[in-house]
Amino acid sequence: MRATWRILAWRRDLRLVLSAGIISLTGDWILTIGLIYRVYAVTGSTVASALTMASSFAPQVLLGAVAGVFADRWDRKRTMIAADLLLAAGLLPLLLVHDAAQVWIVFAVMFWEGSVQQFFSPAEQAMVPRLVPDDELMAANAVSGQVSNVSRLAGSALGGILAAAGGIIAVTLIDAASFLASALLLALVRTTGRTAASSEGGSIRARLAQVGAELRDGLQMSARHAVLRALMIFALVTSVGEGIMSTLFTPFVEHVLHGTPQDLGLIVAAQAVGGIVGGIVAAASGHRARASRLLSYGAIVFGLVDLAIFLYPLGYVAVWPAIVGMIIVGLPGALTLAGLITLFQRSSEDSYRGRVFGAVSALEGVTVLVGTLAAGYLSRFVGIVPVLAVQGAGYVVAGLVMLAWLKDGADPPVPAADRDEADRDEADQDELTLIAADEGFRPLP
Repeated sequence: MRATWRILAWRRDLRLVLSAGIISLTGDWILTIGLIYRVYAVTGSTVASALTMASSFAPQVLLGAVAGVFADRWDRKRTMIAADLLLAAGLLPLLLVHDAAQVWIVFAVMFWEGSVQQFFSPAEQAMVPRLVPDDELMAANAVSGQVSNVSRLAGSALGGILAAAGGIIAVTLIDAASFLASALLLALVRTTGRTAASSEGGSIRARLAQVGAELRDGLQMSARHAVLRALMIFALVTSVGEGIMSTLFTPFVEHVLHGTPQDLGLIVAAQAVGGIVGGIVAAASGHRARASRLLSYGAIVFGLVDLAIFLYPLGYVAVWPAIVGMIIVGLPGALTLAGLITLFQRSSEDSYRGRVFGAVSALEGVTVLVGTLAAGYLSRFVGIVPVLAVQGAGYVVAGLVMLAWLKDGADPPVPAADRDEADRDEADQDELTLIAADEGFRPLP
């Protein structure tokens, strides 16, 4: 816990970025849960609910890699601010939805929101290494993971309540306000978001050709670089598993555990609780543990715990072991994510980092879709539990492969440009601390 507070206390810009994230992500969860609730309430159709989620998911497949190119061309801070403003404005058509006849507006808005988000995410992930020195990078990523879990926990709980009380209008206005607050906080960040982008001159055709060349260049670098190639394969295997999980976990709780919707909510919240604890552990071990080891061992333990969750009902049917298991699995899940993001950041130059994360996003989108379709088809023939077991086994195998593959040459040092930027920020902070000490003041947290 002290490691988490220390990095937040002394890294002002990181604190602002994470605060913006927790506000906007909480709003997103409120909107997502609220929309699913209200769409089903006004249509009575599970297909409509599924289309709501698919509308926000499709842009990841269509735009993920291309958006990463622009994250390397545009000022990353301004990109995030502009995206927040566009996300807030894009929600307004939801105020026109009153019954099933206007539900198509929900699909269009969710597609817009998912599309804009594809430009925000790689810019944010590429920006983080500029906000902290390299020895604090993994801790910063772990704290970022805690932001996601806290947002998920709070937003999921509030979404249903607000949707029931105020309908789509309430969740829409709250999410729009969260984006505006996020943009305001990001505007206060002092670290530059400018990149060494190439000239924007020339005809439209020439610019499009340049974007295509940069996209190919980024994808080729991801394929040639040994560590990035290994991480891409890890993301491919585990994302198929995530598609399986997202498709079959609700039927697992309902038909295998004989649980209620309330039980499902408790189980989902339990993983967020475990993730918060895992983020604290990852932040505390950030200075000592190697990112490659956190990724490898975290994935192995994550897969083994998942296997235990999916297989125990074969001998004992009850909900409480799943709740306990989801709390436990949150810990290795947070460690795995912190290690994975840190390795991606350290293995890519600043000028390529947006494209790398864009390529990862597109790859994950395609493979999650594959896992989703495969799970829906195969579970009809072999059952829910055997298909879910593939997800757990996939994490174990992927972790073992990474343990062997990344034993040499992993955890590369941060590129010099990023190191210099972080060192300058740290020197500025040290100077302010000395001034405060001379004047008899303590630095504010």
